[in-house]
Amino acid sequence: MANLEDLYREIILDHYRSPRNRGELASPPAHRVEGFNPLCGDEVVEYLDVRDGVLVDIKLTGHGCSISQSSSSLMSGAVKGKPLDEVNEVIDSFKKLMTVHESALAKDEDHDDEVDLRRLGELAALQGVVKFPVRIKCATLAWNTLRQGLEELA
Repeated sequence: MANLEDLYREIILDHYRSPRNRGELASPPAHRVEGFNPLCGDEVVEYLDVRDGVLVDIKLTGHGCSISQSSSSLMSGAVKGKPLDEVNEVIDSFKKLMTVHESALAKDEDHDDEVDLRRLGELAALQGVVKFPVRIKCATLAWNTLRQGLEELA
């Protein structure tokens, strides 16, 4: 278990040190959406290029803690180039990971079977965040911002 935690820690640090999909997309066609966590000051700006029901490209700017920035980077890689229905499935799965595991920890239960960690790939590295409830908002900031941006485009 310690080796897996070390691997997850390395994935998070790698995405923090070398974030993927950083920068801006020209508007139009990009849609700009901002997210802010007033509890800790994390900030994300997402640029979404959605065409024909596909999230063709996504770029991110902003600043914050290692969890919010790593989560943003991991999210962008997980959704870029995917049809919007798949993007929404990934968002739902990640948010479920953040909530199901939180409630399981509170009850001292194991609910790994409710979220397919293999299907989440590198995103599973963030599952340890639920041990620190105040950090869940850091991990979900980019995801909530993406959902907001997609709703604005609908």
